[in-house]
Amino acid sequence: MTKPPNDPQTLLKAAAPHYDYFSDNMKPWHLKATYQFYDAKGKPAEQGKWEYWWASPKVYRRTWTRNNVTQSDWYTADGSYHKQEGGSLRYFERNISNILFKPLPPEKAIESGRMKLDLKMTSVGQMQLACVSAALQPKNNEKLAASSLPGPGVYCFSPSSEALRVFYDNYFIYEYDQLVKTQNRYLSKQVVVMYGNRKLFSVAIDTIEGISLEDSALALPAGAEIESESSQADDSNHDDGGVTVGKLIKKIPPDYPETAKMARQQGIVVMAAVIGTDGKIHDLETLFSPSQLLTKSAEDAVKKWEYKPNLLNGNPVEVETIVNVTFSLGG
Repeated sequence: MTKPPNDPQTLLKAAAPHYDYFSDNMKPWHLKATYQFYDAKGKPAEQGKWEYWWASPKVYRRTWTRNNVTQSDWYTADGSYHKQEGGSLRYFERNISNILFKPLPPEKAIESGRMKLDLKMTSVGQMQLACVSAALQPKNNEKLAASSLPGPGVYCFSPSSEALRVFYDNYFIYEYDQLVKTQNRYLSKQVVVMYGNRKLFSVAIDTIEGISLEDSALALPAGAEIESESSQADDSNHDDGGVTVGKLIKKIPPDYPETAKMARQQGIVVMAAVIGTDGKIHDLETLFSPSQLLTKSAEDAVKKWEYKPNLLNGNPVEVETIVNVTFSLGG
């Protein structure tokens, strides 16, 4: 694309082949990366290693290693999913493959006509980028408040190459740097996730190389636990927005600690959680908070929230979500 695009859907469709990491024409490959968490002051904290082996859209493996946490999962040709784990993964490390390989809005959602798209040229630092705003709309004839859907994501591309450079979602900023091409796909060797000006997480690719289909790392080890198909993350297919979003039916407001008020502490606590098939909150994790006092109060409240279960083809499914709790001295 030699000139700035004037249609957001055209730009997204032009960019999509550059980020299609699950095509049959990909040759088997292996990637090693280092990931970094940052503390409340934006300073480097825990660090981990992540590896990814890919043989086909159905056959691949991921492995995480961080301090006392180790997890591997295998996706096999028969459609099953196997796992070995020790310790719990945190939100950003669970989503490394999405950050690196699935940074664009789901193609099926765009084609469904449920995405409201807008495009404008924007200056980001020293770069002039083509930024597409993409907001998912409620399904037709669905009694679903628009406010229960996520707000628009903003995808900013280099207009001359369709390379994604910055992604803004409702909560975080993803900066894609050190772009390289592998098998004619774009890959950022450095991705930084921020909330405002504070670093939260980063991924740096160390090596990427070709492998054979018989690579021993792809072999399923004895003792790997088999998971049900409905629980697998399924990196090979984008979510097309087919999940019927469960509405929040029980919302407990947080207590505003007096000590926090006296200290003039306010702001937004951002948490990741899993809404279970029972509609209750599971695996709650605070990703950003302006104050430890506010963190505890927000967590205590959100743990008591309840939703109507999210449905996929009429069946309850677990869904990962982001929750904001706002504390305002003027509220």
